[in-house]
Amino acid sequence: MSGANIVLIGMPGAGKSTVGVVLAKKLGFAFVDSDLVIQEKEGKLLHEIISQRGVDGFWAVEEAVNVSMEADRTVIATGGSAVYGSRAMEHFQNIGTVVYLKLSLDAIADRLGDLNERGVTLREGQNLIQLYEERAPLYEKYANITIDCEHLSIREIVGQIAETVRI
Repeated sequence: MSGANIVLIGMPGAGKSTVGVVLAKKLGFAFVDSDLVIQEKEGKLLHEIISQRGVDGFWAVEEAVNVSMEADRTVIATGGSAVYGSRAMEHFQNIGTVVYLKLSLDAIADRLGDLNERGVTLREGQNLIQLYEERAPLYEKYANITIDCEHLSIREIVGQIAETVRI
C-alpha cells in the first residue's frame, strides 16, 4: 500500500466524519476532517464560502486544500464534493487507501435534512437525486475499497474498514 492513511469518501450524510473519528481511535491514528481544514484556512463556514464564491469557487478551494494535505497514520474524512477534484483524489490515492462509504439515496435523504445548512454543493436547479447520480460513479471510480453501510452500525462499519484495510 502506498501510504499509511485511510481516506473516507462518500455522499454528505454517509457518516464520514463520525466513522472517521471512531476508526482513528480504534487504529491509534490521527483524524482530520477536510471540511474543518477548509473552514479554518478560509476563516468562514462552508455555506458562507459557497454563497460568496459559488459552487465552482468552493470546489477550487476544496481541491487546493486537499492537494496540499500531508498526513501519516491519519484517517481523513473528505467533504462529499472532494471527488470533483481529480488532482486531489490522485493525491489521496498516493498517500493512502480510499474507502467509499456507500449508502442508498433514501438513507442519505433521511439523514441530510436541509442541504444548504449542511454546506452541500448543489448547482442551480440540481436536486439530491441528480447529485447522487452524478457523484456515485465518481466515488466508485476513486475508491480502493467500497463499504456498503446500509443497515450497519458505526461500530460495524469501523470493524469492516479495520479488517479490510491492512496497515
